[in-house]
Amino acid sequence: MPLVTVRNAATQLGVGYSTLKQWIYQGRVRTTQTPGGHHRIAEAELERLLARRGHSPARRAKRPSQGVIVTLSGRNQLRGFVEEVRIDGLLAQVRLRVGDQTLTAVITRDAVTELKLRRGDEALAIVKATEVMIARETAVSGRRPPAASSRLKKSP
Repeated sequence: MPLVTVRNAATQLGVGYSTLKQWIYQGRVRTTQTPGGHHRIAEAELERLLARRGHSPARRAKRPSQGVIVTLSGRNQLRGFVEEVRIDGLLAQVRLRVGDQTLTAVITRDAVTELKLRRGDEALAIVKATEVMIARETAVSGRRPPAASSRLKKSP
């Protein structure tokens, strides 16, 4: 009876690792525990779960093919067109036109080669940041814009 790790089972089921762990804790998924306390899922149990979700075992993919974004947790995704690719040594600079704005990213030369990025290609910029800053333009004359509190409506 082959056993599968929770992470591999989650990938095969197309659900998140934490979701599958919750199913295990709720008793919805039968597992075997290793001497170290790690959960393992039998192939038969995995087949049962796939059948319940409407997936036949023959259609199941072990892993998405390399280079394909199936889904991504990042919400800051900007679609644009490659304006320029400059490669120098191990790094490359990619300029992406997003609407009327330009975004520049420095990535590895290998990444540019693997993605086959060329001028005019459509590409997706994914921004992952822990902080976001907000700025406002001020008038050239040095006048300050009115205070934010004077423009906000008070809620009832």
